[in-house]
Amino acid sequence: MTDEDDTEGLMWTPNLLKNLQNVSEQATRQQQEALQQLLLGASGGTPDLGDLPDQMGAMSQMATFKTRIQSGGRISIPDAEREALDIQEGDIVQTVVVPVKRNRDDD
Repeated sequence: MTDEDDTEGLMWTPNLLKNLQNVSEQATRQQQEALQQLLLGASGGTPDLGDLPDQMGAMSQMATFKTRIQSGGRISIPDAEREALDIQEGDIVQTVVVPVKRNRDDD
């Protein structure tokens, strides 16, 4: 085998890799600029995030977990979630129930 045979087998030439890197960097810059324009709005001033900070704060006080329905329709909140959310017996919480799997025959 000669050196010429080795170079013909190269799938990615240095110039191709350099061009690929340049295109990737340009795409990243364009994405950053678009995000900055979106956040700053047309005014060019302080970002208008609306109620996003409030929503993010509320999300830190949420948990998602799977549990089984017990007798009387009760559900249990696991210890780890109760500790993370700092909730105790008697506290009022809001729940959203999404059925995941049913262990019964649908007749």
